[in-house]
Amino acid sequence: MSALPHSAPPAAPPELHIASMVVHAAPRRLPDVRLAILAISGAEIHGASDTGKLVVTLEAPSTDDMMARISEIQRLDGVLASALVYQHADSLDAMNEEIDDGNGS
Repeated sequence: MSALPHSAPPAAPPELHIASMVVHAAPRRLPDVRLAILAISGAEIHGASDTGKLVVTLEAPSTDDMMARISEIQRLDGVLASALVYQHADSLDAMNEEIDDGNGS
C-alpha cells in the first residue's frame, strides 16, 4: 500500500502586524537612535522628549518580522529600555474592510 502524497497546508492570508512602543534612549544618543529607528522598515516616530523618550509605531507582515524589528530597536546603541504598549495583528482583508460608522455609511 502506498502512502498518500502529502499536500502543503493552504497558504495563510497576508497579514498586517501593528505595534506601538515607548523607547527610552540616552539623551546624548537621541539623534543617532532616532536615525537608526527611522531606518527600520515600517518604523515611525510620533513623538520625542528631551529626556530621550520616543513614541514609536511599527508595521510588519508577520510575527517573526515584528519581533525582529522590536529586537533590533532594543539592541541599538544608546537605547536604555523599551516597552511594548500595543500590538495587533489581522489579515489584510480584515484591515481593509469598511467599518460602519453607525450612520449607515
